[in-house]
Amino acid sequence: MNVDYTLYLCTDSGLMSCKTVEESVELAILGGCSVVQLREKNASSLELFQLAKRVKQVTDKYSVPLIINDRLDICQAVDAAGVHLGQSDLPCREARRILGADKLIGVSAALPEEAAKAQADGADYLGVGAVFTTSTKTNTRPVTPETIRAIRQAVTIPFVVIGGVNPQNITQLYGLGINGAAVISAVIEQPDITEAARVMRAAAEKL
Repeated sequence: MNVDYTLYLCTDSGLMSCKTVEESVELAILGGCSVVQLREKNASSLELFQLAKRVKQVTDKYSVPLIINDRLDICQAVDAAGVHLGQSDLPCREARRILGADKLIGVSAALPEEAAKAQADGADYLGVGAVFTTSTKTNTRPVTPETIRAIRQAVTIPFVVIGGVNPQNITQLYGLGINGAAVISAVIEQPDITEAARVMRAAAEKL
């Protein structure tokens, strides 16, 4: 699967400036978001399933991959493009065994060793962070430019940076071999989501 990771959107219904998650996703895609991860930590399984079905209608309309955070069962139930796993989630190797070769699997990594293991275990891409201070995730591990360079040397698969990335600070990450930026508040919290995504996309294309 040939994926454009330039602007990778993570959803958060508690932050968005519009009424529904699917609306925030569509507005962000119109501004240039190229991957969408459904990340709703407080939703029940039924709520997440129903929401994933609605969001997938939007992502399918624009041929944008939908990634489900953590939940392989929801990924399979709605036939999403793939799943994203943290270091404390189901191991990537097991996820690959369950999902098969055709689904995307992303893994969060903050160290070169984690990145290398994820690639060896079958990950398609990495989420590397937190690169800046963020209010949307707790228990983050800071990642320096030096660590990013080391991760780039450790793996050949694409990776996106996450954690407080915005159009102003992303310039600090240019030239490090990053494939894209994962964003939450820099896009969906803004009054004009489409314009915010457009500005963020332009900045991320220079990575």
